[in-house]
Amino acid sequence: MPKMKTHSSSKKRLSVTGTGKIKKNVANRAHKLTGKSSKRKMALKKSSYADSANMKAIKKLLPYQ
Repeated sequence: MPKMKTHSSSKKRLSVTGTGKIKKNVANRAHKLTGKSSKRKMALKKSSYADSANMKAIKKLLPYQ
């Protein structure tokens, strides 16, 4: 049976931590920043972790991580 392919866009956007959590960047930081407060923009800079509801789907996209 052939090897599974890793989802290309997922490997660029997501990373697996040492404990097995999936680290991701927060959305809404690309454009239209004038309507957002400085406090909100500062919070969007930080990375966050994927929730457990999406974990099964993400593990399929990143089979060898």
